Parts: sequence; C-alpha cells; structure tokens
Amino acid sequence: MQRLSHILVVEDDSEIGLLIKRHLVSNNFKVTLAQNGLEMDRVLTGGRVDLVLLDIMMPGEDGISICRRLRAVSSIPIMIVSAKNDEVDRVIGLEIGADDYLPKPFNPRELIARIKALFRRIELDGVSAPLISRRLRFEGWEMDCRARHLRNADKASVSLTPAEFNLLQALAERSGRVLNRDQLVELTLGQSGASSGRNIDILISRLRSKFEAGGAPYQFIRTVRSGGYEFVASVERDRSDG
Repeated sequence: MQRLSHILVVEDDSEIGLLIKRHLVSNNFKVTLAQNGLEMDRVLTGGRVDLVLLDIMMPGEDGISICRRLRAVSSIPIMIVSAKNDEVDRVIGLEIGADDYLPKPFNPRELIARIKALFRRIELDGVSAPLISRRLRFEGWEMDCRARHLRNADKASVSLTPAEFNLLQALAERSGRVLNRDQLVELTLGQSGASSGRNIDILISRLRSKFEAGGAPYQFIRTVRSGGYEFVASVERDRSDG
C-alpha cells in the first residue's frame, strides 16, 4: 500500500485549518493540524512530515520566524499560505527559505495544484533524485564525476576514497541544502559503505582535512546543529547528456 504524503498545516485559525485539511484529505493527503510553532515542533519530532503549510500571521512566534528557524535545521519543503499579499512579503518569504508562497484567499484547486507541482519538483531536483553532472566546480576546485577525480584550485590532484567521493558528490550536487545524516546514508547507500550516521561524521571530518590540506579558502561543508550538513560553496555544473 502506497504511503500518503503527510502535510503539516500550521494555522492558528481553527476554521481555516479544518477547511484546508478537508481539501487536502479529499485529494489523498495525510494531514496534521498545528496552531503554533510549539505544536509544529511536537509533530515534527513525532514522525515524518513531507510538507509544512505555514501561515504567517499568528500570535506568539509568527510564520516568518518559524520558517527561518525551520529552514536553519531542515530541508523539509515549506509552502507559505498567507493573507499578506504584498510583493515584499512574498519576496521575504521566499528569501528566508520557503519553497512557495500562496496568498489568501485562494482557490482550493490552485492549492492542490501547487502542492503537487512542488512534490514533482522535489522528486526531480531534490535529495531523492541526484542531478546528473559531468563536472562540478566550486572556488576553483573541480570534480570530474565520471572519472571520479578531484582537483584543487592549483589543479593538483586530491586523493579521495570511493566513500569520500560519493559523499562529497551527494553534498555538492545539492549545495545550499541541509542534508541530515539519514539522507546522506540513503544517498550513498551501496556505494560508500556509509551505513550509519557515525560513518557520515567520520567521512565529513576526512573531507574537511583534505580540503584544508588542499588549500581551500574556507571549509566548504558546514555543520548545521541538529540538522546535518550543508555544502556552502557555490557550485557550477556541467550536465551529462544522459
């Protein structure tokens, strides 16, 4: 039996929350309601959530603060649904990490269409579907993904084990996205031997040492507290022809 996508609706107005839930459930989504950031946190720690649907104007911690806090520790998709419809509000929402912004009032069919489009985009371009690249370039460094070779900014070869290369490629392909240890294990499973979060930590430490020894201007891999790791260098990609 196929698992239903789980959407967490963070909305302080119970009537609006129930209305949204009814539309989502009728379209075969599993839905949990939360009225504030604290309730959201409890839901997120209790099991898998595939999308957070987030209102902005809430008492206490507002949606902007929640979005910024959530994005700092998680790559979970976030869609803001808000009565604040100014262009500035939409820009701010997207700049702090929301994946989409839908103003209220909205057509329920548009909400469903946007959610489905977001899930399709994540499937094609997210952590579950690696981008296919011939080469990745960052800060003068270059990864040849076909030859499985890394050179530093001085064009000197940097020796990587297969496990180190697989992990580096998984991170660099998704630069700017926080990946937790479980995601990294899944992405490298069967290739790197990184069968546990502890192994991921060890490989990260080894990669950092090799970047430092190779003259990297800063550490390309950032540790995100309670979240995982993020490749912070800007990456240019040469895509494969297939």
